[in-house]
Amino acid sequence: MKGFGDIQKMLKSAKEMQERLQRETAEMRIEGSAGGGMVTVVLDGQKNVLDIGLDPEVVNKDDIDMLKDLILAAFRDGSAKVDAALADKLGGLGAGLKIPGMF
Repeated sequence: MKGFGDIQKMLKSAKEMQERLQRETAEMRIEGSAGGGMVTVVLDGQKNVLDIGLDPEVVNKDDIDMLKDLILAAFRDGSAKVDAALADKLGGLGAGLKIPGMF
């Protein structure tokens, strides 16, 4: 029965690690940008948009499509940076494991 106790400890440790990682990703702040920094988007580690910054020069009522494209590009930039930050943070944990659906 000694093996069962080891498994319980391992599961408890894994749960604690998961909770810590969830807290850390929620606290992350990653900025994506587009248009040479004229549009910025701040994301947390779960890719929730926390803030959008717009340079007044990029706001043109006659070219809303360009503004939409810049916002999307800034989000995609931030999203890629979140993925990279999470891969760096989790890289040591997986020790090279390829888990389907992860990154």
